[in-house]
Amino acid sequence: MLVAPDKFKGSLTAAEVAAHVAAGLRRAVPGVAVETLPVADGGDGTVDAAVAAGFERREVTVAGPLGHPVTAAFAVRGDTAVVEMAEASGLRRLPAGTFAPLTASTHGSGELLRAALDTGARTVVLGVGGSATTDGGAGMLTALGARFLDERGEPVGPGGGGLADLAEADLTGLDPRLASVELILASDVDNPLTGPHGAAAVYGPQKGASPAEVTLLDDALTRFAAVLAPGLADRPGAGAAGGVGYAALLLGARFRAGIEVMLEVLGFAGALARAGLVITGEGALDEQTLHGKAPAGVAAAARAAGKEVVAVCGRLTLPPETLHRAGITAAYPLTALEPDPATCMAQAGPLLEHVASRIAERHLT
Repeated sequence: MLVAPDKFKGSLTAAEVAAHVAAGLRRAVPGVAVETLPVADGGDGTVDAAVAAGFERREVTVAGPLGHPVTAAFAVRGDTAVVEMAEASGLRRLPAGTFAPLTASTHGSGELLRAALDTGARTVVLGVGGSATTDGGAGMLTALGARFLDERGEPVGPGGGGLADLAEADLTGLDPRLASVELILASDVDNPLTGPHGAAAVYGPQKGASPAEVTLLDDALTRFAAVLAPGLADRPGAGAAGGVGYAALLLGARFRAGIEVMLEVLGFAGALARAGLVITGEGALDEQTLHGKAPAGVAAAARAAGKEVVAVCGRLTLPPETLHRAGITAAYPLTALEPDPATCMAQAGPLLEHVASRIAERHLT
C-alpha cells in the first residue's frame, strides 16, 4: 500500500494525512505493508513533503511579504534544493485579516533562493503558489541583485504598485551563480503574466485587490514586462504566484507542472513500483483537482504504471465518471461520516483512520 496524499488545507499536513491513513490500514489489516510518501504540487506544504521524503530542512530569516522578518524553510538533499516561495511570501505570512495587494513583495523569496545557492545546490526547484504578492517577482529579483528604478533613478516602491513608476531595469548585478544552476519553476497554473487571464485579473482578488487595484496591477505588470522582456509575458506559467513565474523565466527557469516535478524529486516512481494499491487525496476533490493538483498527478502516474488508485478527501464534488477518467477508482470523503464541516476538519485524523479501515476492507480483504 502506497499512501501519497497532499495536505488537507486548514486541517492536516500531508505527512499527518498519510500517518492517519496508514494507522487505519494497519488497524484493519495487521501486518499489511504500508509505505507513506506525502506529496505536494509546488504550493503550501512543498518543503514539508520534501523533508518527509528525506530532504534536510534548513531555516533562514528573510523578509516577509510586508518586509517584517520571518523564519522560512527550504529543503536540501545532495545538490538539489527545494524552495517554496510561500514560506517567505505566502498569504499565511500576513497578519490575520490583512491584505496588501499593492505593496506585498517577494523579496524574501529571493533571499530564500540565495540561501539555496549558498548550499552549493546545482538544481533548485522553485515551488510557487499561495502567494500574497502580485509584483511580477520584482522583489525576488531585487534580492538577487537586480535594480528597478523610476525616472529619477531612484528605486521603485515595493510590490506590484511600485512597478507603475518603473522606468529602468538593471540586471547586471544578478547573482552570477544563477547562470550555472538548473532552475525549475514548479507550478500548478499556466496563466500568462497579464491580461484577462493574467496574475492580477485571476488571482488579485484573492489577495485583497479591488477592481480598481486589479487594473492598476495589470497595467504595472504590463509596464514591468515591457521594460524587461515582453516576449516572456505570454509564456505558460509567467502569471503564477503573482508573476513570480515571469521572474523565474527571466532567470532561465524551465516551467513544469508542479506535481510532476515533485513526484520526481520525492522518488515516487520507486515507491510506485513496490505498490499494489495507491491511496492519494487532498482536502477537497473538485474541479480544481483536475487541473494540475497533486491527486490528479499521482493518479495519472499510477494509471500509467497499471496501479489502482483510490482517494481520501474532506469534501467530494466530482461524480464517479469524472473520477474514473482521472484514474481514481473510488473516493472516500470524510463528510460521508461527519457532515458538519467544522467538526469534520477538527476530527479529520480519527475520521481518516476510519475511512482507511473501510478502504482496507473493500480493497484488500
